[in-house]
Amino acid sequence: MTYTLGIDIGTFETKGVLVASDGTITATASRPHKMIVPRPGWAEHRAEEDWWGDFVHVTRTLLAQSGIDPKAIRAVAASAIGPCMLPVDSAGAPLMNGVLYGVDTRASAQIEALNAAIGEDVILSRCGNALTSQSVGPKILWLKETHPELFARTAKVLTSTSYLTWKLTGEYAIDHYTAANFSPLYDVNSLGWTAELADILPLDRLPRLMWSTDIAGHITAAAAAETGLAEGTPVTCGTIDAAAEAVSVGVQAPGEMMLMYGSTIFIIQVTAAPVRDARLWYAPWLFPGLHASMAGLATSGTLTHWFRDQLARDSDFATLAAEAAASPKGAKGLICLPYFSGERTPIHDPLAKGAFFGLDLTHTRADLFRAALEGVAMGTAHVFDTYRELDAAPSRVLAVGGGTQNAVWMQATSDLAKIRQLVCEKTMGASYGDAFLAAVAIGAAMPDEISRWNPVSRTVTPEAVAAYDRQYPLWKALYRQTKDIAHALGAE
Repeated sequence: MTYTLGIDIGTFETKGVLVASDGTITATASRPHKMIVPRPGWAEHRAEEDWWGDFVHVTRTLLAQSGIDPKAIRAVAASAIGPCMLPVDSAGAPLMNGVLYGVDTRASAQIEALNAAIGEDVILSRCGNALTSQSVGPKILWLKETHPELFARTAKVLTSTSYLTWKLTGEYAIDHYTAANFSPLYDVNSLGWTAELADILPLDRLPRLMWSTDIAGHITAAAAAETGLAEGTPVTCGTIDAAAEAVSVGVQAPGEMMLMYGSTIFIIQVTAAPVRDARLWYAPWLFPGLHASMAGLATSGTLTHWFRDQLARDSDFATLAAEAAASPKGAKGLICLPYFSGERTPIHDPLAKGAFFGLDLTHTRADLFRAALEGVAMGTAHVFDTYRELDAAPSRVLAVGGGTQNAVWMQATSDLAKIRQLVCEKTMGASYGDAFLAAVAIGAAMPDEISRWNPVSRTVTPEAVAAYDRQYPLWKALYRQTKDIAHALGAE
């Protein structure tokens, strides 16, 4: 028997899996870490400790658990949160913490300046995306403008996955799907880096472009000594965690969509042609000739963590979910705006604020938690409304992530978004998708074999809910009518 190794670095946890050549999970391991929030609107990880340190720990744990010979691992693939911004020096050492994806909104001023200098229509045409907090280009410009001494020492700007690839192989590489988030530095028409739109940094400071299942390099002697892996083992280019998660549940053909319940809600739909709209994100898909239309909320699982840590320290998530299930649908008229870290799609408003509205003395903690879950579900419904407006509604929705264990959250999402959700047998998520991509990279599996590795096991069907029909329009109106107040509160 031979194996592939998949490792995924998430916002709060790293997960790894060893998978046999028939798709059977041989061993799993995980390790928690924290998201650093040094000030409101900022979100960071420590690259050496949280990304590489976790990779090493989880890999060694998997090898110890399974007892397999490292030489039996035929390929390694990693994914990680992204897109991130990590400057490294000429020796590949991080110059600062990794700046995280769209939950980090520090580059708002740079986004405005680039939009004014280039033109929003030009950016959308050339990059496939509007500039938002998800874009890496403005964050590199933020580094250049606010920390010129660090920028001067920057030899490469990496993302989380490309940092792992470098640590494993000594090669600087990035996949096209991730690179498309480096707007305005990536041209989706030519599938290459561009300096034509903005003078942010020399292009040789960016990693080499590859497809996700291309082999970026092989395990070096140094990486083998740290991880326990066999020197010379092939390593794929890798990708962002959400893409690997979509692969793990069988998203492969145009019209198929992943709905990921994680620290954030993230949505990926594979399409035959580009879907370009400023409210959504676009990227080439992991394989040539296919495209991806994406969306994501800023706080979802993160909001449940905040709720537990601040309002329910005596409880665990299972208890809170049980309490929420006892609260009626609609949470007795309580509405939650889940914009606790601003919001990404479709409103792209980093200054949006979270709120519980409609409170009275009859409301309980159970109502508050249900309202929080329903608020995230309403944010998800808002995204599906956007796809329908663009005549890009999905033909099939596959749900994945830790939130799929929360029946209240999943049912509220189906009810509000009016979608049927399929849940697969294996819910390991991105790390399982990584292991499959590693198998594809070495020819041990074909891309369409994932449905054999991970078949559908259950379905969540939408129900008509009068309370939601009444409250969802009010939820959208609440944001519109309080937007100016939220922006004023966020003004420095």
